[in-house]
Amino acid sequence: MTKDIAARSSGLAACRAEARRVRWREGVWLGAILLTVLVTFVCFVVFVLEPSARSSERPTRIVSLIPAVTEMLFAIGAGPQVVAVSSFDHFPPQVRRLPSVGALVDPDVERILSLRPDLVAIYGSQTDLRTQLGRARIPVYVYRHAGLADVPATIRELGARVGHADAAAALARGIETRLAAIRARNAGRPHPRTLIVMGREALSLRGIYASGGVGFIHDMVEAAGGTNVFADVKKEAVQATAELILSRRPDVIIELRADPLSPDMLKREMNVWSAWNSVPAVKNRHVHLIADDRTVVPGPRVAEGVEIIANRLDKAR
Repeated sequence: MTKDIAARSSGLAACRAEARRVRWREGVWLGAILLTVLVTFVCFVVFVLEPSARSSERPTRIVSLIPAVTEMLFAIGAGPQVVAVSSFDHFPPQVRRLPSVGALVDPDVERILSLRPDLVAIYGSQTDLRTQLGRARIPVYVYRHAGLADVPATIRELGARVGHADAAAALARGIETRLAAIRARNAGRPHPRTLIVMGREALSLRGIYASGGVGFIHDMVEAAGGTNVFADVKKEAVQATAELILSRRPDVIIELRADPLSPDMLKREMNVWSAWNSVPAVKNRHVHLIADDRTVVPGPRVAEGVEIIANRLDKAR
């Protein structure tokens, strides 16, 4: 009897000891699991949420390598946040006082980094620059050329990104309203066949590049009431030979340039077209050289650019 009680007591103690060992092992495993969950959560916050939170904060030191984006930033009230611009930025006048850090093909990475930006606006094609900025953990705003309708869309997106959403929305609505009014005004009128020249050799009709049926410049002329003679060529640019232009017989030729010309140079460049007197546009004196950056920069002044083009087309209606 006593031996049985002792045996049972010994067995019970052994069971209790085994239970304690099991609970200890379970506690270790549970602790390990909880520690793993905690570490995973911390890593998620640090490496995923934290950069996102930073990128969503209102930037105070913006570098813009894109003239159109620079204009948008100043137009929506974010000008004081801009600390540097591209070498091709000329508008608004305030940008001339800011440091220049290169452009599409020659960005000055060292200088950009030295300015300690918290946002850099870059072209979508600048993949190397994007990689270098990523290594430095500097957020980027990636811009890509698109159509006319993308201008107000970009303004809205940019405004939300830099903390000026309301001003950006108001600006975008104003552009859309003005463009709609231009289209409505020309809806029932003739749409002259228009050659849109974007580049050529100086004082020569060689090396002509014209707008194809895709892109911002094409959309501007169509909105202004013209019909692009190369609308069927689904590219942004067409290398237009003399034979090709003569075969398309444009009613109007509009040559667009960003930089102003002196009166003497403007006259000389216009005289070059007289060699093609068999082209209706030349014969009827409907050749226009517009040296105004509002017609070539897809920024907040784009509706003004469309108005300028529409006024030239009115002469041929």
